[in-house]
Amino acid sequence: MISVSYLKSIYPEKETIKKIDESHADLIHVDLMDNTYVPYTNFQMAELLNNLKETSKGLDIHLMVSNPLKYISLFINLNVKIITVHYDINDNLEEVISNVKKNHILMGLAINPDEDIHLLDKYLPLIDYVLVMGVNPGMGGQKFNPEVIEKINYLQDKKILIGLDGGVNIEMMPYLNGLKIANLVSGSFVCKKPDFNKSIDELKKYFS
Repeated sequence: MISVSYLKSIYPEKETIKKIDESHADLIHVDLMDNTYVPYTNFQMAELLNNLKETSKGLDIHLMVSNPLKYISLFINLNVKIITVHYDINDNLEEVISNVKKNHILMGLAINPDEDIHLLDKYLPLIDYVLVMGVNPGMGGQKFNPEVIEKINYLQDKKILIGLDGGVNIEMMPYLNGLKIANLVSGSFVCKKPDFNKSIDELKKYFS
């Protein structure tokens, strides 16, 4: 799947979400930052929910927040396919996992470039998906860190879905040769150009 993030775009947020929804993307990737887990905030919840409830594509929610429990309940009535949180949160992680899975949504954990993949080992039997961050979380438009390929290699035989988020563009695709990746998240490569489908189709051709 190709999941498109609207964090960095040449269009206003609402228009970008609409363009992704009408594009060849498989999912809309929603990055939420709370100015605590990362030093940025990027949403007004009422406005965001209003924009997202008008979409037809499934939502891929990435919570870069310290207390995800207070947000999860706001999304469960939307067309959410994946909710991903980080393991080092203030909320009880097993409670978060249970809360997501009881709503029949895929549960993901994200791992940052500078974090040891083994931090997730004990949670792998409890979750559906690992989102490997190719950049440090919080800012769009960063350059992909090829060292994270080691994390993807480690996960290949773990019977878990793998996502990659950060710095994804056509130039870094050779790094992914032979790897099983279920969800490829791209933002600036798609949304900083007028023709979203041209970039999405480039990724899909390489990724399929």
